[in-house]
Amino acid sequence: MVFTSNWKGRFVIWGTFFGALILQTIPWPGMLDLLRPSWLLLVICYWVLALPHRVNVGTALIMGLLWDLLLGSTLGIRGMMMSLIVYIVAMNFLVLRNMALWQQAVVIGLLSVALEVMIFLGEYITQDVTFNPTSLWSGVINCVLWPWMFLLLRRVRRHWHLK
Repeated sequence: MVFTSNWKGRFVIWGTFFGALILQTIPWPGMLDLLRPSWLLLVICYWVLALPHRVNVGTALIMGLLWDLLLGSTLGIRGMMMSLIVYIVAMNFLVLRNMALWQQAVVIGLLSVALEVMIFLGEYITQDVTFNPTSLWSGVINCVLWPWMFLLLRRVRRHWHLK
């Protein structure tokens, strides 16, 4: 019985990751692409807060590498930066878990802005890219989306009885 529930839990968690990857790579029109929320960061942060014994920095590295592969960007930049952000979340998961949902949203928004800046710096070192400050608005969008994503994924976790 435990064996099947363990596989069921892995399937559900990885299914949410791949759904987030699909949402992350769907093209958006023109300048709206800069306002794209970081679906993958939101999903990984939720699972690290909810089930830190199942989702960790290694998971963030794998998902970041897959994100790099799907975008065709420099391999490892998003993986390394996602790992750093998830490390911060994992080290403080007890504090973050006990915050109010709006406080969590502010922290997630700031972490997503930090992720955007770190990805830019990583790509700036390897390529000739320019920084567009409009891309920082995705942090505000992540801040607004966090409560909805949190409630949706909590419902998924409770529905499938993930522990």
